[in-house]
Amino acid sequence: MPVDFETDRRANLIGSFWMVAAMAAFAVEDVFVKAVSAKLPVAQILIIFGLGGAFLFACLAIFKRERLFSSAVVSLPMRFRVLFEIIGRLFYVLAITLTPLSSATVILQATPIVVVAGAALIFRERVGRRRWAAIFLGLVGVVVIIRPGTDSFSILSVLAIFGMLGFAGRDLASRAAPSSLSTSILGLYGFISVILAGALFSVWEAVPFIYLDLETSLYLLAAVLSGVVAYSSLMKAMRTGEVSAVTPFRYTRLLFGIAFGVLLFDEQLSTSMLIGCGLIVVSGLFILWRDKQSISLK
Repeated sequence: MPVDFETDRRANLIGSFWMVAAMAAFAVEDVFVKAVSAKLPVAQILIIFGLGGAFLFACLAIFKRERLFSSAVVSLPMRFRVLFEIIGRLFYVLAITLTPLSSATVILQATPIVVVAGAALIFRERVGRRRWAAIFLGLVGVVVIIRPGTDSFSILSVLAIFGMLGFAGRDLASRAAPSSLSTSILGLYGFISVILAGALFSVWEAVPFIYLDLETSLYLLAAVLSGVVAYSSLMKAMRTGEVSAVTPFRYTRLLFGIAFGVLLFDEQLSTSMLIGCGLIVVSGLFILWRDKQSISLK
């Protein structure tokens, strides 16, 4: 028994490390995307970013001798996953491009809270009154951050909310996706969705693409590599330790995102954003704790 306990503890520690690494890489990806947005149209960023990520995941899948296409890829859950990935990626990139990186990062952390609510409504998973109260608290945190009805409210802050809802929908669709699809294949079609998002937005944006100089190319390459590392590390984290032990470390992305926003982009932290951030984190951690309690009682 002590051996099993030590093994689980070590797995959780390793899984937590992978989760922190994933969140750091996601934050670095956001930094490079925001930096390059000063020079390139959003549609062009999405298309190049998607092409780079899709190429790397396709190479990884081929190396593992996995089929790039199967009937599972066009299943209904995967079609919904692609749709929500397009929504999430497009609006989140618009958010970090047009609004402060720190506030977009904070709002994004409400994704797991919305996923729990969606799982209860769509998959009929049991969610007690306390967790519903925590979900409501987390959503109140989002409202506190964007401050609708005040002079400081910006309609652009809604972009991060749409991005967050898109990612929540993607995560819910992933739960129903065929288990035969590997991480590499999910990553491949996730980045293909980014290409589609860019192509669709290019019609709306109607801005000609710009020739890439060396600096911009390096920034985009760094964003792609960071995104692939982040996605791979996230999958590694979720498959290494217990979900209840590893998932709370998702909130380290707040630290990275806020730090990068303040240090690299001279962003200011408002009291409302800090309060809203606290409400979202407390809500998410409480939901995880209640989930772990309910599992242990079964």
